[in-house]
Amino acid sequence: MAAFTRSDDLRGARFTGVDLRGARFVAADLSGVVMRGVEVRQADIDAPWLPHSGSFLVNGVDVIPLVEAELDRRFPGRAERRAADPAGLRAAWAALEHAWSAALDRVAGMPEGTVDVSVDGEWSFAQTLRHLVVATDTWLRRAILEIEQPYHPLGLLDDGAAGNGLDMSVFATAAPPYAEVLEVRAGRVAMVRGFLATVTPDELAVPRTNPWEPEHPETTLSCLHVILEEEWEHLRYALRDLDAIEAKAAI
Repeated sequence: MAAFTRSDDLRGARFTGVDLRGARFVAADLSGVVMRGVEVRQADIDAPWLPHSGSFLVNGVDVIPLVEAELDRRFPGRAERRAADPAGLRAAWAALEHAWSAALDRVAGMPEGTVDVSVDGEWSFAQTLRHLVVATDTWLRRAILEIEQPYHPLGLLDDGAAGNGLDMSVFATAAPPYAEVLEVRAGRVAMVRGFLATVTPDELAVPRTNPWEPEHPETTLSCLHVILEEEWEHLRYALRDLDAIEAKAAI
């Protein structure tokens, strides 16, 4: 089976009459890709940045608004993730906490070890919670609160995080017990809730430094929006994988 990695530059390549059945594209840039006369039965596309893509045309129809509306329907409270005032942000976070609480209850009722199961090489449920600890530490503790050492060693980083000037030695090399993951995650959730409880409209407009791209301007509000986006997207991934785990067990 052919395999292409970051070192392979396929920009502008032309595929004609090629059989791509079962192919898998991970972290691939497909911007501007044009497909004509293609067979897409049972195709599965997951693009977390879809709302920011400009357009995504299927048979001439921009499907982004349709996808967003359906996700908002499936996840009550998700539509509030772009709230722009303190009261709206507090309501958005409360809805998010409720959704995650239901997910935690669900996985607690599944067979032992479920939290460590990886589906198709994706993060397990426990690893997802660890990554969200990093998201909170990056966008609240580092960007907004400007804490000098913002990261908890339990956190789990993206593969590309090493290139962002982080001291990788502060992060754990071994998977911690799930009970510890839950404890640290709960603390970070409470930290966001506490910050939102007292934030003012003026504070939301304060300029902040983007932790990954310092040249890109941010505000307290935009940093909070990143946290909310991360939370909802990773909840979607987690529930998707729990569905897959349950479906496999039922066979």
